[in-house]
Amino acid sequence: MNIEETDVLRVRVAKHAALADPARLRIVDLLTLGDLSPTELQSELGMPSNLLSHHLRTLEEAELAMRHRSEADRRRSYIQLAPGALEGLVPGRAHGAHRIVFVCTRNSARSQLAAALWRQASDIPASSAGTHPAPRIAQGAIETAARHGLELADSTPRPLEQVVRDEDLLVTVCDNAHEELPGLNGIHWSIPDPLRLNTAEAFDDAFANISHRINDLAPRLYAA
Repeated sequence: MNIEETDVLRVRVAKHAALADPARLRIVDLLTLGDLSPTELQSELGMPSNLLSHHLRTLEEAELAMRHRSEADRRRSYIQLAPGALEGLVPGRAHGAHRIVFVCTRNSARSQLAAALWRQASDIPASSAGTHPAPRIAQGAIETAARHGLELADSTPRPLEQVVRDEDLLVTVCDNAHEELPGLNGIHWSIPDPLRLNTAEAFDDAFANISHRINDLAPRLYAA
């Protein structure tokens, strides 16, 4: 066995060892759907903060999880799966959904791109909305979609209350929207706002991030 094979095996062993604990396996199951703050994880799991911190450190050391600061409340952080965390592993959970609604603050970029990408990946209907919708879709989002062969729906951004129904599965794709909707029974994806930099690269990064998450989630959602 060569050195490269040994290193790969060591990483796999560390991941399996970390996932052998029921609490850590549950954390990874939750993170396969979206990003969660330590407080949200603590509430979901019902465990003391010091024990949760131990489990999160173990997952980070095993290269299963990573964290970053919220763009909204800089005192808050979000835990997410590390890139390639589940290669060769299959934890996760399935969900039923009548319709999926992607939500960001202005409904002008991330949520619009997410809804358009979802329609390519799943037969489950999709829509999008904003907590404070902009007058129009961001030009950068339109241009990014076009670069990737995707056409955004010709629609005006809409407020959440005009779109969402009780049976919808909501996916917030920005920290501001997620933190503005406490107790939301849905999924959160902590995706940086491309309009902060307003460059083609920033929009392409957001597009790639959303596309990766949708391709991971779509096979695990079934029509309710």
